[in-house]
Amino acid sequence: MITMSDLLAQIDQTAREAEDELAAVKDAAGLEQYRIKFLGSNGRVKNLTKLIGEAPKELKRSIGQRTNEVRSRIEEQFETRKQELASDVSSDRDYVDVTEPGLRPQIGNRHLLMKVVDELTELFGRMGFSIATGPEVEDEFHNFVALNIPESHPARDPLDNFYLETSSDQGQLLLRTQTSTVQIRVMERQKPPIRVVIPGRVYRPDTTDATHLPMFHQLEALVVDRNVTMVDLKSTIMQFAHAYFGPQTKVRFRPSFFPFTEPSAEVDIWFEDKNRWIEMGGCGMVHPNVFKNCRIDPEEYSGWAFGLGIERIAMRKYGIQDIRSFVENDIRFLKQF
Repeated sequence: MITMSDLLAQIDQTAREAEDELAAVKDAAGLEQYRIKFLGSNGRVKNLTKLIGEAPKELKRSIGQRTNEVRSRIEEQFETRKQELASDVSSDRDYVDVTEPGLRPQIGNRHLLMKVVDELTELFGRMGFSIATGPEVEDEFHNFVALNIPESHPARDPLDNFYLETSSDQGQLLLRTQTSTVQIRVMERQKPPIRVVIPGRVYRPDTTDATHLPMFHQLEALVVDRNVTMVDLKSTIMQFAHAYFGPQTKVRFRPSFFPFTEPSAEVDIWFEDKNRWIEMGGCGMVHPNVFKNCRIDPEEYSGWAFGLGIERIAMRKYGIQDIRSFVENDIRFLKQF
């Protein structure tokens, strides 16, 4: 038969073990394990109430009172220990020193090419140019026909363009190969005088190497007015080169051929770090046929245009050796600018 002393001994034994283990708890994880073991729904302290059912009828009241006393005492000690651990900032615990200077957050940075575009458009803005833009997916009229590029011209070869699969009613579309397409769109909707600069992406299936990418950026410029000459074109490019790269920059013009300009020239700039001339782009006087395609009278107006590679401008300005660095997404390279 269970006696009063047996039941009280079990209660006291559980209370002693609970107090001893609580004193040994060192951190929040240990405290949670302790709570589950002793104070959880199936914990040892909670289970002391089962002794009330085992006690004789005349002892149930006394055992119930003793059980409640022990449970209240252990719960109070648990809360006290919880507060002690929360306020403990000893060397054995991780804590935040609010007086220590914080780490400066990393702030996003614009890509170098976008910075160069801003620099170029700001420079040409001071020279009186406004900014124009156009679609990167173009039709054959704006990319070839209006620019006086005949169907037999090798520039229209499928191997030299990114043609898109389209339904028959859309006509043939492609990724534009030059920002000259925007020249046509500007002249279609605006009559002279015109003075615009056109930054944008262009696409050509070139073999990737240190100076070529299949997707790159161009800066196009177009001026149309009465009495515009080749002298105006050359002086503008020279003014740009000396303002952007420095007054000692060497620039040369080589005779060339483009269907949409006549006469035409290639623009080269001397790269000191490479010790050689590198082509920046092409330029020339707008061909009369281009004016006619845009319903501008070539007998009344003349104009010039140029298209320069923005990546090569950035390489010359910032001493970058390989054009592929712009697209390799190497944070060590990008953080330099």
